[in-house]
Amino acid sequence: QVQLVESGGGLVQAGGSLRLSCAASGSIFSINTMGWYRQAPGKQRELVATSTRGGSTNYADSVRGRFTISRDNAKNTVYLRMDSLKLEDTAVYYCSLRTVVLNDYWGQGTQVTVSS
Repeated sequence: QVQLVESGGGLVQAGGSLRLSCAASGSIFSINTMGWYRQAPGKQRELVATSTRGGSTNYADSVRGRFTISRDNAKNTVYLRMDSLKLEDTAVYYCSLRTVVLNDYWGQGTQVTVSS
């Protein structure tokens, strides 16, 4: 069993910042990629940012330059710093984890709401 616990979501005004955290625990043998996805009402879940164990990162075009993903491998924790938030960033944000044997795990989601 692997558990992903997210925190840091909330309500923020446009232009503001938030920091999401996700800590993984349980039977984790070898984490490869950790990342964040989001799902807005009526839309499909989409990639926000990912980070591999080796340090490579990938961002959606819509957030590149505004969001920063980082991770602490010793703590099995990934972070998402979100700056210059826009109304369209409003969504439920999900933490994701993929092991080296391609097992995928998801967090329960944390709501981020950006108001005008």
